[in-house]
Amino acid sequence: MEQSQNKSKGTGRTKHPAVYCLTLGLFAGLIWGLLRWLTVAMNLTKVPQAFLADPFIKRERLDTVAWHCVGLALFVVMSILAAYLYWLILGKLKGPWPGLLFGAAWWGLLFLWIGPMTGAVPAFKEIGLGSIFTECSIYLLWGLFIGYSFAFEFHKESAREPKSPNGDQAGRSGDPQPA
Repeated sequence: MEQSQNKSKGTGRTKHPAVYCLTLGLFAGLIWGLLRWLTVAMNLTKVPQAFLADPFIKRERLDTVAWHCVGLALFVVMSILAAYLYWLILGKLKGPWPGLLFGAAWWGLLFLWIGPMTGAVPAFKEIGLGSIFTECSIYLLWGLFIGYSFAFEFHKESAREPKSPNGDQAGRSGDPQPA
């Protein structure tokens, strides 16, 4: 019960990791899924928004607003699962590097192995360099967001923040700062 108390109450304890992973995955999926939707709309990638549904639905049907929304929802679900996997596999590691490697592993898994094998993603040779760099960048940032958010919450990464002149961490004192 004490572990589920929030840091903002002054106890110094965080949410339970399972609850935090659900929230983290939801926001990671929404933020980076919407960014991915923007890259699809701007034709920066040839991979459709609903590529996770591509093995089950004809590709021609995936280019509708309804399937774009389904693609975003599937990305959110994938992000929630990824947050739980990060907690189980890399949850004890600190810093930004595990998150970057986690994002790179997901990109490799989806774009080099499972994606082409199931037909969700075109073959690596056919996808084009623009799509490769765009998707890789999104997945690296997505993994960094998940990994560093988890580390910041559970490993006192806030201790890395610069100190203010009065010795407190910048922006972390209990009193409101003047604007």
